[in-house]
Amino acid sequence: MIHEHRVLNPATEELVATVPATSAAEVSTAVARAAEAQRTWAALAPADRARLLRRFAVLVDDHGERLARLEVTEAGHTLGNARWEAANVRDLLDYAAGGVERLTGRQIPVPGGIDITFLEPLGVVGVIAPWNFPMPIAAWGVAPALAAGNAVLLKPAETTPLTAQYLARLALEAGLPEHLFQVLPGAGDVTGRALVEHPGVAKIVFTGSTRVGKEIMAGCADRVKRLTLELGGKSPNIVFADADIETAAATAPMSFLDNAGQDCCARTRILVQRSVYDRFLELLVPAVASVVVGDPSDEKTQMGPLISLAQLERVRGFVPDGADGIRGSAPTGPGFWFPPTVLTGVAPDAPVATEEVFGPVAVVLPFEDEEDAVRLADATEHGLAGSVWTRDVGRALRVSRAVRAGNLSVNSHSAVRYWTPFGGYKQSGLGRELGPDALAAFTETKNVFISAEA
Repeated sequence: MIHEHRVLNPATEELVATVPATSAAEVSTAVARAAEAQRTWAALAPADRARLLRRFAVLVDDHGERLARLEVTEAGHTLGNARWEAANVRDLLDYAAGGVERLTGRQIPVPGGIDITFLEPLGVVGVIAPWNFPMPIAAWGVAPALAAGNAVLLKPAETTPLTAQYLARLALEAGLPEHLFQVLPGAGDVTGRALVEHPGVAKIVFTGSTRVGKEIMAGCADRVKRLTLELGGKSPNIVFADADIETAAATAPMSFLDNAGQDCCARTRILVQRSVYDRFLELLVPAVASVVVGDPSDEKTQMGPLISLAQLERVRGFVPDGADGIRGSAPTGPGFWFPPTVLTGVAPDAPVATEEVFGPVAVVLPFEDEEDAVRLADATEHGLAGSVWTRDVGRALRVSRAVRAGNLSVNSHSAVRYWTPFGGYKQSGLGRELGPDALAAFTETKNVFISAEA
């Protein structure tokens, strides 16, 4: 049984911290405490809950640089990315606070009386966060769940618990009730499973692999527990011949190299119309070579290390020795480094072209026409994100509607904004996070009919 987790700096392999793991018994205690705190929290006037969440956001902003530096240390993120992530947590809290007083029901016309609906909090929500974006993705669940009147138990990934613990301390300092927002570090098969199986946890929010998501879904099914899943991706970057080829090639590398490719929205399948395929590759070579890979604490760095040795070995397993392609450079020595890699001459059904690598590796595949592009784009079990490059507005609309993915962008690689909904088709997930409906996803609708005859 693991009683503690070692947090390593992915860029140096140095020990950063040792964090005690939460046992199943401790999860049960945390659920009981959270349930009591939730009743206090839900009884507050909406304006008071919103005010406390805004105070929480202010503290996150005040401590933003410390949170960012901690993210660099435990997750290997570049400093620029980590600063954005801390600011995103702040913005999520502010946005959620604005929804507290707008979480309204409806009055529905009926004969013989009036009918009204209430959106009531679920109770205790379990959020199981990933290691690739520890701060913002945790906040995707934590912020709206708290705003809707729930208590939250957050289980961070074993490798990245430090920013979560820091956020919990800031929540207390902001004045949120004790035990309302608790962080429970631990292993997925112990702490995570205990949250999934506990009858006092009303909903699970999970971001991670499709394999683990299926296991969690099965565990929730036994109790018909509410569930949101944000799972894997293998997103296409579709470049048509009429596109701005120079811009499409220049932006392609960072569409799959951001966070060293450890991003479920990474555009790791670059689909290029055959008539411009050779020209696109010519332009892609210097674009890949120009990516600065190195010390994530250096503000000039664009790509840092992978999270762990296990992840490094997984990524290596997808790239055969001597495979044709384009390669950038990466540091040697300590740290979990892998160079930017674009493979060519790959079969469309090869594992590297269909499975989520979760590393700085992409493939380039040619296509013939619009129909062929959509067919290739949909030729995986995933459907999370994608990009379409074309100057033809009609084509942009047709392809965006045809590709079975939850988040498409045209002539850009944008995927996630906290004020718009996010989620996947097929085996990329279940439900939607973020956007104007985020708070409602953490409520139950209660219908009440009041007779006019009494």
